[in-house]
Amino acid sequence: MPRQITAFSNPLVKQVRDLRDKRHRRESRRFLAEGLRILTEAQETGRLPRYLFFTAASAGHPLVERLIAAVESRHGEAIETTADILSKLSGKDNPQAVVGVFDEFSASLDTLDRSASGIWLVAERLRDPGNLGTILRTGDAVGAGGLILIGDCVDHFSVEAVRASMGALFTVPVVRCEWEAFLAWLRGGPGTLVGLSLQTEHDYRTPAYPDPTFLLTGNEAQGLPEDYEAACDLLVKLPMLGKADSLNAAVATAVMAYQVLAAQRG
Repeated sequence: MPRQITAFSNPLVKQVRDLRDKRHRRESRRFLAEGLRILTEAQETGRLPRYLFFTAASAGHPLVERLIAAVESRHGEAIETTADILSKLSGKDNPQAVVGVFDEFSASLDTLDRSASGIWLVAERLRDPGNLGTILRTGDAVGAGGLILIGDCVDHFSVEAVRASMGALFTVPVVRCEWEAFLAWLRGGPGTLVGLSLQTEHDYRTPAYPDPTFLLTGNEAQGLPEDYEAACDLLVKLPMLGKADSLNAAVATAVMAYQVLAAQRG
């Protein structure tokens, strides 16, 4: 039976609210996800929140009822609360119907099966959580094997990244590693590393993109370092026909991912 929390001073409310801060997420190894769609996606992959917060207004929704039952069956806790507290937890004036607190999960290079997909996404020093979440969503859309984050990338468990992923955080494996470790792993098996760059004349529509292709996107402001570009098997360029000199990192990744998908499908 769900318990009720109606006081802002409740210690659990403060603990959950603190998960919006990276330091508290690291210490607790938990993160926030909000919205019925995202939590339903998580449930379909077998992941359920440790705590599920909902309001009386949403309690009768069949998907919310199913989530409550699933959480309680796995010894999690379902908590009915007020719209104001839900807003405080989510950081939004108009919060979604549910907010969940999940245990962090991770993958490693050694757990990846490069034969699982013809497309893999790799991002280097991404700083914008919205970009990271959107790239995850693209990865899900094209059936990518995973997203490999190189170097000092923004936290993929941040509220903004989770929100932008629209549930793809739970469907696309994410690995965080350093460049040297990634390159050693990549060269230990099949795989073509394709970098997005302005320092090339190779049009993105020309290559065949063998299976598997690892698509490397650089930092939003600086692009790829020279030594990273030198390590790529191929550099490709998206044509810029207007005054802008480049596309947003997430947009460029999406364009390229669908080009790779089209090329591999023949």
